[in-house]
Amino acid sequence: MHEQLAPATRAVALGRPPREPGAPVNHGVAFTSTYVAGGEVSYARTSNPTWEALEEVLGSLEGGSALTFASGMAAVTAAVSLVPVGGVVVAPRHVYNGTTGLLDEMERAGALTARRVDAEDTDAIVTAAEGADVLLLESPTNPMMEVTDVEAVVRGLRERYADARPVVVCDNTFATPLAQQPLAWGADVVVHSATKYLSGHSDTLLGATVVAPERADLLERLHTHRNLHGAIPGPMEAWLVLRGIRTLHLRLERAQATARELVARLDGHPAVERVRYPGFGGMLSVEVAGGEAGAEAVCAAVRLWTHSTSLGGVESQIERRRRHPLEVATVPVNLLRLSAGVEDVEDLWADLAQALP
Repeated sequence: MHEQLAPATRAVALGRPPREPGAPVNHGVAFTSTYVAGGEVSYARTSNPTWEALEEVLGSLEGGSALTFASGMAAVTAAVSLVPVGGVVVAPRHVYNGTTGLLDEMERAGALTARRVDAEDTDAIVTAAEGADVLLLESPTNPMMEVTDVEAVVRGLRERYADARPVVVCDNTFATPLAQQPLAWGADVVVHSATKYLSGHSDTLLGATVVAPERADLLERLHTHRNLHGAIPGPMEAWLVLRGIRTLHLRLERAQATARELVARLDGHPAVERVRYPGFGGMLSVEVAGGEAGAEAVCAAVRLWTHSTSLGGVESQIERRRRHPLEVATVPVNLLRLSAGVEDVEDLWADLAQALP
């Protein structure tokens, strides 16, 4: 029955206790480190009822089987663990700088070889994937807002390499499962920093992977990685993300409407050299006049926007991404990444407009 419901309805209805007279409508937080012997689970590093409720919801929204992790980077690291030692991973030139740092570190250690590609060049991605073990996509890319045609990439991989194609992993943090479902386009694994839109309140760290139904082998490998490496979420963190997902559709609708209005006003503004927006979602980037100093001045001048890293919260956030040492040099020094929140758009615009040089 649930498969017939709209995503917004499933985000609210799933992950609930059975509807019995007098029963609570929400799952409690299961604070336990162990279980009474004789059941399916013996130790809490393997599973937790609060994780399972969250995994039910997220798995349904993405169309696969979800596993939760201690953070978004823990989920990315688990996905990269699918690359055998000495293997090859293909990734966009512009991805989240934590992912960039992880791949660089592993490449320096001789654990893998990383091939970098243009996220928007389907042919280049497919060509670079020859002999690769994992193709790690991120769409839209962070912070350049480049969009990959995931469906076309997967089709190209199947046509050129058949069963020898790499495992396709797609980071869906920016878009969320309400805007796109990469598994439906043929991806094998979806990755989330649930810290961002899924949680939506900037109050917890959590990550997740979601595996396509036909790839039970990958689900088992990721579960084993989580169990042995110990990057498990706390039950309170899982509960907070589950609560956040209940309003994901409302928050995303508001953030997207705000982002589109801001894009319309920023486009052509004399202090803005370029606006980067993928056409959906609540994330956008702008390149402002005045170079690095001009961008830093905007961040210092805002009063309603929060100058901080991270994104997807109810509060609007802004930052200059090149301030981070791991950000790649091809990201412009004057690029500001904006995460539209749920405040009144006129108030957000007034604050941003007074801050622009």
